[in-house]
Amino acid sequence: MRHFKVHPTGGALAELLQKKIDGKTKPMGALGQLESLALQIGLIQQSETPQLIEPQMLVFAGDHGAAKAGVSAYPQDVTWQMVENFLAGGAAINVFTRTSGLPLAVVDCGVAHDFGVRDGLIDAKVAAGTENYLEAPAMTAEQCALAIDNGAALVARYAAQGCNVIGLGEMGIGNTASASLITHCLSGQPLANCVGRGTGLDDAGLLRKQQLLGQAITRTRAIGNPMEALRQFGGFEIATMVGVILAAAERRMTVLIDGFVVGAAALVAIRTQPAVRDYCVYCHRSAEAGHRVQLEAMNAQPLLDLGLRLGEGTGVVLAWPLLKAAVGFLNEMASFASAGVSEKI
Repeated sequence: MRHFKVHPTGGALAELLQKKIDGKTKPMGALGQLESLALQIGLIQQSETPQLIEPQMLVFAGDHGAAKAGVSAYPQDVTWQMVENFLAGGAAINVFTRTSGLPLAVVDCGVAHDFGVRDGLIDAKVAAGTENYLEAPAMTAEQCALAIDNGAALVARYAAQGCNVIGLGEMGIGNTASASLITHCLSGQPLANCVGRGTGLDDAGLLRKQQLLGQAITRTRAIGNPMEALRQFGGFEIATMVGVILAAAERRMTVLIDGFVVGAAALVAIRTQPAVRDYCVYCHRSAEAGHRVQLEAMNAQPLLDLGLRLGEGTGVVLAWPLLKAAVGFLNEMASFASAGVSEKI
């Protein structure tokens, strides 16, 4: 696995950007979170006039060995079937990206299915799904490193095309269970606080999921090392997203984080390189129980709270207009001086 070096975004520019924001024709702080978002994007790009260039939405897909043990309400085949749905343009993420004008690609990180060469599909498959972490580590150290390197290669590919903002979504039956385990390990919160209904488990299914994940923790005991937690419990789609987040932050790109599963990848990346947090925009608060734990662990303030729990990157695309609005007001809104408007006495 390659080494990443992510630099914090702070510096003298912060004062200049804040002065520019405060000088717009509005009461101080009147645009609320949009103001902090504009400041963040300006600091990421180290510019008083940031631009969102060639944005790219990616959905990362992978299968999980533990899914066959009953940690999800859906069979594992739904992963590849939903990838086919993405490729056919029929999923929620397709509808939302069409509405927003964001380009979309699907990344096969480890689906237990052979798709062949397809338009809109990127082959980054490490293996046909992970091992069952109830019995053994989900992946080898080599597989984990390969997935992370695959994510970094994707970032290099899009950066070469001028992209400076990248959105992350995911698909993988059983991946909320992986996210729960990673969140428990890296947040220090009780496992019960990190486990939710995922794709729609009933009460009995949720109890079974909690019991199974408890078995997984018993196998390994407590793991505080982020990469080891990823190797033991993650999916190839989560590991690939870790590589994307680290590499994108290293290149000073804005990284758009979706919900609980993408949040698990962000938590791993931030625990590995704390400065990564400066580059992450948390697009929404998921209804999945463990997402609140994650957000607290990352000291993150999400843009939206719509009760979403679909995944796919839907929260990213719904929040996208807010990023455009933040950059727009920073660059285009008149200042008190330019508009000839009197400032507060």
